Amino acid sequence: MFVVNFTPTGMIPMKESVPSVPVSAIEIIEQVHEAYELGITMTHLHARDEAGNPTSEVKYFSPILEGVRKHCADLVICASLSGRNVTDPVERSEVLSLKPDMASLTLSSLNFPQQASINSPSTIEVLAQRISQYGAKAELEVFDLGMANYLHYLIRKGLIEAPFYVNVILGNIAGAQVDFADLAALLAKIPGESMVALGGCGRFQLDAHLMALSAGLGVRVGLEDNVFFDRPRKQVTSNIELLKRIHQLAGLTERTIMSPAEFGAKGFYNRFRD
Repeated sequence: MFVVNFTPTGMIPMKESVPSVPVSAIEIIEQVHEAYELGITMTHLHARDEAGNPTSEVKYFSPILEGVRKHCADLVICASLSGRNVTDPVERSEVLSLKPDMASLTLSSLNFPQQASINSPSTIEVLAQRISQYGAKAELEVFDLGMANYLHYLIRKGLIEAPFYVNVILGNIAGAQVDFADLAALLAKIPGESMVALGGCGRFQLDAHLMALSAGLGVRVGLEDNVFFDRPRKQVTSNIELLKRIHQLAGLTERTIMSPAEFGAKGFYNRFRD
């Protein structure tokens, strides 16, 4: 079985260029619910304000989490604590008051093609502490070997505990690329008691998914990472089109998607709980 981590919104896609991206609470809830009925394991959620801009304010997250919980009762919910537009760790982690199951923790600063995500050592430590204090589990975001190494540093400091859930994101210009040498090096650094899902940036998403399925790993899929269906980046897609392709690939490779219950109350995620 493998995890499907559904990432419908993210920080970058806007309605003007990607009409299907969900930005309002109702749109996000509806698309997560549709994905849940099709078959996903967990969801990684961002919030947008009235203008469609990314926000960390709890008032925008609240209706999203409430609606997803209402319609997808057993779905494991991860809230983004992204540092692209907010640097203060307390502001970034307001959503923890809503008790999501998980919260994202990016393990270093990094550059994207047009923007930086700032995650200083002190910020990472504060976020890790706050995630634990609120009873959530960290969704560990790894883009390169340095981040994988920093994961072990946090373990030694007692800021995160096994078992671990790790997203390995490939294809970013300033990180590990979609090739088996980079993937092998990263996997060698990931602690043994971990569940790993692969994501791919932009045109590399499909290749990352193929690598994941061939290597027995989970996948991270959605418009957050990629807004095109094809490698030449001519066909703007939707979350559901991308997810349906994962289901097709799962059938071809004879892989079974882990249900929310198998990851959550009955399975791996249950080991996070006291």
